[in-house]
Amino acid sequence: MELAIRTEHLTKIYANRVVAVNDMSLEVPRGVVFGLLGPNGAGKTTTFRILLGLQRATAGRAEVLGKPCGPNSMEVRRLIGYLPTHPQLPGHLRPIEYLDLLGQLCRIPAEIRKPRIVSLLRAVGLLGTTDQAIATLSTGETTRLGIAASLVADPPVLIWDEPTAGLDPAARRSTLDLIRELGKDRTVVVSTHILSDIDQICDFLGVMHEGRIIFSGPMQELKLRLRRDDLSLELGGPEADVQRLAAQAGALPGVDAQLRSGKTLVLQLSSERSRAGALAEILREVDAAGLSLEAIHSGLHETEHAYLQLLQEDQSHGFKRFDLQARQADDALSGHPPA
Repeated sequence: MELAIRTEHLTKIYANRVVAVNDMSLEVPRGVVFGLLGPNGAGKTTTFRILLGLQRATAGRAEVLGKPCGPNSMEVRRLIGYLPTHPQLPGHLRPIEYLDLLGQLCRIPAEIRKPRIVSLLRAVGLLGTTDQAIATLSTGETTRLGIAASLVADPPVLIWDEPTAGLDPAARRSTLDLIRELGKDRTVVVSTHILSDIDQICDFLGVMHEGRIIFSGPMQELKLRLRRDDLSLELGGPEADVQRLAAQAGALPGVDAQLRSGKTLVLQLSSERSRAGALAEILREVDAAGLSLEAIHSGLHETEHAYLQLLQEDQSHGFKRFDLQARQADDALSGHPPA
């Protein structure tokens, strides 16, 4: 498998006391949309800055398309289009002037640069702002201009840190559509806190926690780790009738039924139980009880549940992992084979 990004034992410690990235090894396949998830302070932005050569790693190494990353690696910077969270852009320039300046710095000929800039402004919905100073743009418009800026040089790798931050629903939707389209012929790495965005656009996923990668792989593999709710039914009617229905559903073979938020019936089915058959039986009970069926969901916030489960597991296993690594290091020093 050809890789766009690889890190090996990457570590970043600030002032010899704050660990931002902790022995991180990560592989991002070429030609995918890769989501990087993690709570605030997990180390996502620091990792991006090391890849760009804006910060020097304390230990370990990183590569982009086989080229080593570092402060003097101009070749790597040319391969990456970067969008920081809430980009700070020169407020006195107009959008078209700013993009044209970037194009000149990238030595793009005018006959290519000019039509590309117009296409980018149209793609991010900013053609109507070309005569405004950047300082007058809204937060969402500034983010969209940052997206256009990351694409001026037509790089093969895009790294976007919270690209939908501050966007209204329409702009967020168009940004997700743009990411899907760009992912057809380049590698896109997206960091976001919005898990529904990850579900819609990403092929692969990495989860960071306390500077470490605790999961990396296809989206489907993450969901398979989840002890998930198979079906949920949103019901309407008297609460007492809904409670009786939950008791009846839970008495069915191979069905565990629980009520959430008053009138949401969550069903977990055994592996031997037919989903269609169980649902048909329960829907008959819903009809017989005179309840209304407002909605049916297959799975309940799968990505969110899997993500939270991973974080909980990593927190509970933290000391065990440290103890295992310490014993392995001792065995290596003593020449004894690992247990």
